[in-house]
Amino acid sequence: MSEAPATWTDALRIARLIAADPHGCGGVVVRAGAGPVRDRWLDAVRENLSSGKPLRRMPAGIAEDRLVGGLDLAATLSAGRPVAQAGLLAEADGGLLVAAMAERMGQGTAGHLAAALDTGRLRVERDGLAETRPARFGLILLDEGIGEDEAAPAALADRLAFHLDLTSVPPSATRPVLRPPSDGLSPESETPSDGGARSGHDPVADLSEVAARLGIASLRAPLLALRVARLLARLDGRAEIAEADAREAARLVLGHRATRLPEREPAPEEEERERAEGAPETPPPPDGAAPGSDPEESTASTPDDRIVEAARAAIPAGLLAMLMRDGPRLRVPRAGKAGAKAVSPRSGRPMGARPGDPRRGRLDLIATLRAAAPWQGIRRRAEGGGTCLMIRPDDIRITRFRQRTETTTIFTVDASGSSALERLAEAKGAVELLLAEAYTRRDKVALVAFRGAGAELVLAPTRSLVRSRRGLAALPGGGGTPLAAGIDAAGAVALGVRRGGGTPVVVMLTDGRANVARSGIAGRERAAEDSLKAARLFREADFRAILIDTAQRPQDSARRLADAMGARYLPLPHADAGVMSAAIRSATE
Repeated sequence: MSEAPATWTDALRIARLIAADPHGCGGVVVRAGAGPVRDRWLDAVRENLSSGKPLRRMPAGIAEDRLVGGLDLAATLSAGRPVAQAGLLAEADGGLLVAAMAERMGQGTAGHLAAALDTGRLRVERDGLAETRPARFGLILLDEGIGEDEAAPAALADRLAFHLDLTSVPPSATRPVLRPPSDGLSPESETPSDGGARSGHDPVADLSEVAARLGIASLRAPLLALRVARLLARLDGRAEIAEADAREAARLVLGHRATRLPEREPAPEEEERERAEGAPETPPPPDGAAPGSDPEESTASTPDDRIVEAARAAIPAGLLAMLMRDGPRLRVPRAGKAGAKAVSPRSGRPMGARPGDPRRGRLDLIATLRAAAPWQGIRRRAEGGGTCLMIRPDDIRITRFRQRTETTTIFTVDASGSSALERLAEAKGAVELLLAEAYTRRDKVALVAFRGAGAELVLAPTRSLVRSRRGLAALPGGGGTPLAAGIDAAGAVALGVRRGGGTPVVVMLTDGRANVARSGIAGRERAAEDSLKAARLFREADFRAILIDTAQRPQDSARRLADAMGARYLPLPHADAGVMSAAIRSATE
């Protein structure tokens, strides 16, 4: 086991911690695909879990009634009275709940889990029932996402103490051994493995200070770290938290949450320079220090600094590299997630049931029976007996569906003048980059160009890369700037997309300096007035829009035009096709 990587050693340690106190630790996010490494870690959790503590699995896409509980339909129909059924959250009380494919978890499911983690109780009010059940469990989120855009819900990850990334652990490192390593968690040990010296400081203040120095804004993080530190001390048979416990808790709980690098202590030469400038003499050694010991060595490292360094060592390599680049990268939108949500009567993702007419929707038979079941006893007595199931029109439920509409990105390009020809080439590249993702994202791209005396639709909404390249290659450039005509043309295309059930997003590339009016007559003053009028009409239609300023320097005219259109303003005077495509995808998400 000594050859196992540190990640697997920490994974086994975390398995023991969440098994010892599932609800206190909150749980863990496990980043790993299905395979022997993840299965072996789950086996370790199961082995450490005390007998009597349940371990339940929550499938992806679980129904709400199965998750939180409700009416037991079969028992209710048999007994003739409402019979409650416990949900999965109540069944996991006192143990652990394993959620598969957490990166695809819906907001409703995440909300129920977050509420149960916060309160430890589950309040059910549905199907004529109202009851409260205990639900003190720990949550294991199995994150199988491939890219950075796929991750477990942030609201749940904030409530869980630990984060594990097992993607780099080889299966050979998980071979079981006869005796687990001594990691300071053994109940037989009387002192922690790295020395039981108590910090002499308040662990609450220490961990809060470390969280602040790491840039962690959530108040749950130091609270979870404190719970883990107390659990480490308890498992070692001690009543008080030692400094080693605080360091271990900071490393396991706070390291992966860091948003900035903590400042290090000044270098030795800087300390010597400060001493030479302002310090008159060397202070005496502290009480208890050895006569021949170095005073700097005994005072240079405070408990806070040692805890910070422990957390700093646990910052993931990818996060560390990102922090060194001074800020996060643009978030890449998920495939197929750019369209707006729309209610559909018969197709899409089921979103529950509602009262309605089955002729105008799809009948939900189970929901209908569930609505009628509590009233069977009353109805039978009112009708003079009988054994038939009595269903009234008010009981009928139809399924609600929701689907995302198709997104169409409408590029509106200023093709006038020699400077615009350079930007036109970049627009062509951005269109081709977005078209390459059209199949995955399920969206379309259109191209409108304005030059000379008017605007034209060069490329109708399409996913075809061949058609787009053909249309882009034939796009000419030069002439005046009929900006008002370009805005009108983009609005007309966007209106057609909306009427067809899609979601239009207009991306306009221009410097905002119009010189051709709506009538086709040259003149900057008249052209500027017409463009602002067209922009206000565009804003009234409430289209999503982005205006990319293509001038060598950001122009006030382009900024005013973006404000009038209600568009997001992006000055990208030196952006290439790749940067432009990334900015557009980030803005349209």
